[in-house]
Amino acid sequence: MKIYTRTGDGGETGLFGGERVAKDSVRIEAVGAVDEANSQIGFALSLLPGGVKGLAADLERVQNDLFDLGADLATPHGSSVEDKLRRINAADVIFLEERTDFYTDDGPPFTGFVLPGGHPAAAALQVARAVVRRAERRVVSLARKEKLNPEVQHYLNRLSDLLFVMARWLNHARGVQEPLWQKR
Repeated sequence: MKIYTRTGDGGETGLFGGERVAKDSVRIEAVGAVDEANSQIGFALSLLPGGVKGLAADLERVQNDLFDLGADLATPHGSSVEDKLRRINAADVIFLEERTDFYTDDGPPFTGFVLPGGHPAAAALQVARAVVRRAERRVVSLARKEKLNPEVQHYLNRLSDLLFVMARWLNHARGVQEPLWQKR
């Protein structure tokens, strides 16, 4: 099987169900931003130090969820293949909330505005957080034009919070000074 199909050479791509759309459509921008976020989380995972298996497992779960979320976005409601799809749901959002509570409670207290940085994996998690925020903005734009699963927006909103507290937790767990914003 070849990886290239040549079907996108004209600037269109296929959605699940067969519909063709422009590669710069709002839907594909949203799917692409989710893919970027997933890739950035993978990069952060590659930088994780030993001894943080729980954090790694949580990030791996998120990566799998983001794959499903991308498929959710790439499958318009009413599509002929909708019944073959796992849509993001409230339980996925609750998982993020529970993990956010854990990393918040187990991490350092808030003492000021945090700048991205510290341990390389924590800095990568902060970049992932910013990319997730961009994905969320793209999904909001798409939701203004088309019917979407509302849990997608909820998931991305919670995920950026989770990545933020994970980065803080990791810096704290590794004894790395968290960079704080200094008012000038």
